[in-house]
Amino acid sequence: MPKINVLPKNISELIAAGEVVERPSAVIKELVENSVDAGATEITVEIKRGGITYMSVRDNGSGISREDTPTAFLRHATSKIKSASDLDSIGTLGFRGEALAAISAVSKTEIITRTKNSPIGTYFKVEGGMQSIPEDIGCDVGTLIVVKDIFYNTPARMKFLKKDVSEGNSVAAVIDRLALSHPEIAFKFIRDGKLCLATSGDNNLKNVIYSVLGRDFAASLLQVDSESDGITVKGFACKPVFCKQNRNGQFFFLNGRLVLSKTAAAALEQAYKNSAMVGRFPCCVLQIEMPFNMVDVNVHPAKTEVRFADERRVFGAIYYAVKNALEKGDTRPEIKTKPFNPYAPQKSEDYVQSTLNLEQTEPPKTAEVKYNFTLNQEKILPKMQSSQEVVYFNSNHEPEEIKPQVTTPETEVLEHEPIKFIGSVFNTYIVAQMGDAVYFIDKHAAHERLLFEELKTREQPVQNLLTPISVALTKEEYSVIINNADLISEKGFDIEDLGFGAVIVRAVPAILKNADIPLLVTEIAEELSKKSVLNIESIGDILHTAACKAAIKGGSQSSDLELKALAEKILKNNQIMYCPHGRPVAFKVTKKELEKQFGRLG
Repeated sequence: MPKINVLPKNISELIAAGEVVERPSAVIKELVENSVDAGATEITVEIKRGGITYMSVRDNGSGISREDTPTAFLRHATSKIKSASDLDSIGTLGFRGEALAAISAVSKTEIITRTKNSPIGTYFKVEGGMQSIPEDIGCDVGTLIVVKDIFYNTPARMKFLKKDVSEGNSVAAVIDRLALSHPEIAFKFIRDGKLCLATSGDNNLKNVIYSVLGRDFAASLLQVDSESDGITVKGFACKPVFCKQNRNGQFFFLNGRLVLSKTAAAALEQAYKNSAMVGRFPCCVLQIEMPFNMVDVNVHPAKTEVRFADERRVFGAIYYAVKNALEKGDTRPEIKTKPFNPYAPQKSEDYVQSTLNLEQTEPPKTAEVKYNFTLNQEKILPKMQSSQEVVYFNSNHEPEEIKPQVTTPETEVLEHEPIKFIGSVFNTYIVAQMGDAVYFIDKHAAHERLLFEELKTREQPVQNLLTPISVALTKEEYSVIINNADLISEKGFDIEDLGFGAVIVRAVPAILKNADIPLLVTEIAEELSKKSVLNIESIGDILHTAACKAAIKGGSQSSDLELKALAEKILKNNQIMYCPHGRPVAFKVTKKELEKQFGRLG
């Protein structure tokens, strides 16, 4: 075996730098987090060539004293941890004492800093880990750190850097997230001499979202504000119709720190279940505050991964905060039109009927539905209006049941104007008038949602079939139905084994008595076969499938009496906004918008 040697200081520091400094964006993250911890209210970041040749971070924070400046560049030197017990209550973004040492080991680093008690500032330089002598310099209170020529002394690592544009975009993403996590700080980001981001630092998160993520993103949001059992969840979540095809629009900040959390993402997405379209993901900017001893941030060098002392408690807090926001703030989509101008020059193509553009309007004042829940060591007990089933995710991120207590919430009773049934178009859409608005209702989506809500109730009556129906299944379908007969029976299905790949259906939930039973059973089997784990969430998917198959179909003939009753149920219940697939059940056109279209209003 070769002789074991202790690595020289310069080599060990290069190896340690690899854990912290992967690319310019990692440098910026560490330096800006130090500025935040220093109490800065203004932070300016500037880069050139994606940060490869030049990076600087300037702040107006507390600064570093002359005697502490050289020490700050040593490994494991920190002002934030003094004893092992401090690790149980970390409230700062940085705490390992590795950032400045790692950065200066692979770059040419300069610092100019002054504390408010010092009449003169300090200039200090470190190149490749080699320190200079501190010098006097005139400067404002705060700190400026300049990092030049990253990886100049480690060319092998330089090869792994991407193009300047890609590295610059990565830095921009880091600044965006830090700005979102600290709306009380005024951020500026300068890229190759161009100001790319400026926030006001007025502590208005909505303004920061507008600056960072754009007008369309900001316009899609509902406010979230909830506190329960020591956990506060504030911020914004999107309306269901604005969900995206990926999770890139999800931002979770825990005690001011951006975190990647499967628990938080699962809670958010569960709150949107049966409201967001299948295959789309909700967007959010959520600030979660909790006692420091409830979370372990000392899990990963990048500090983006955390471990919760009570996963269920965190899941419940986020789930109910977002669910409550959706209940209070979401409204039916409204069809907006462009005003008609009879005096504008007309072209031949203008005489073709214009297409109506769909937009979302600001939510009106609606009844507030409050979700309260108590916690104990066994389970979350939510107090909800209906006895709907809730799912949380355990430490393995597998869904499990939370059985709610059923109470009557103190909510305002909504009074609706009379509903006038107009008719239907294309045998698919119901047209009805209520107040100064005309509503277009998708009869299949509306009926499907109503059936789904009825099937979720625990007191759903069961209908015994006069003539039991046998259903022939494939081997896979037969196996999944027989093996999960108890799960299926919980929702009113009485299915027995006939043998030889067939089952017999003797009873179904009463509202499904007219459904195509063989088709329904095969669809349930197909849905269950997709699941790697069968549990309470699977029942929800069974109900979803049953409601879809039993609902009246678009394009089919329906009586006016049936359609009128359906329209009244939908328009009198502001909680029914989407079908279980997440599609809107109704759109509205206001009288004002119609008058604009016909030139009656300017």
